[in-house]
Amino acid sequence: MPDSRRDFLRGFAAVTVGAAAVAPAGAAPTPQAAVSPDKTPRWAMVVDVAKCIGCQSCTVSCIYENAVPEDSFRTIVSTYEVQEGDRAAMVMLPRLCNHCADAPCIPVCPVGATFQRADGIVVVDADRCVGCAYCVQACPYDARFVNHGTQKADKCTFCAHRVEAGLLPACVESCVGGARIFGDLDDPKSTVSKLVAKGDAKVLKPELGTRPHVFYLGLDDRLTGKVEGEPTLWHPTGRETHA
Repeated sequence: MPDSRRDFLRGFAAVTVGAAAVAPAGAAPTPQAAVSPDKTPRWAMVVDVAKCIGCQSCTVSCIYENAVPEDSFRTIVSTYEVQEGDRAAMVMLPRLCNHCADAPCIPVCPVGATFQRADGIVVVDADRCVGCAYCVQACPYDARFVNHGTQKADKCTFCAHRVEAGLLPACVESCVGGARIFGDLDDPKSTVSKLVAKGDAKVLKPELGTRPHVFYLGLDDRLTGKVEGEPTLWHPTGRETHA
């Protein structure tokens, strides 16, 4: 069993057991139901850049799982050409909402539609959102967009609906190379926690102090400030283009 799945199931089981113990009689326990603070996980993702082959299966599975509209994305793999002397190499950079501990998208929302859950997942309350796009502009990772179908802010949610059902995010489940690892950062036994604790994991734009909870292994220092890749190589669209 892959590390991400094993760690996630262990963390999810601990949460649901805690919820069942304190849920009112007759109430169906959920991962978020009256769980004590020390039992609530802090979900995070580690991306091993060396294992990413740029197949975009993560992007496609996300589109289908979350009904992402055409020409938009919640996650995507950007590509960069890195020069090493007289040689050039193509480098992949998987991107998604970083679910920052100090998320700059939250305080700018005039109606409180964007907020962070107890488990660290940053979400958008579509019923409150007025589509002003302030959060889209505030995100330094270019990870938000206004859904042109709903006219509401949209973004990666770590597939919160799947997580609550005991499943991994769609992008993790579909990753061909096993490049994405998802788990509880507060669980010292989880692979995510162990990888971050080693000190080799990097985050994008660390100088901003947003404290992202998407970490990268093997990330070239020249890419820590990058958020956009080469759009000519692949773009999430349902239309075919012809020369």
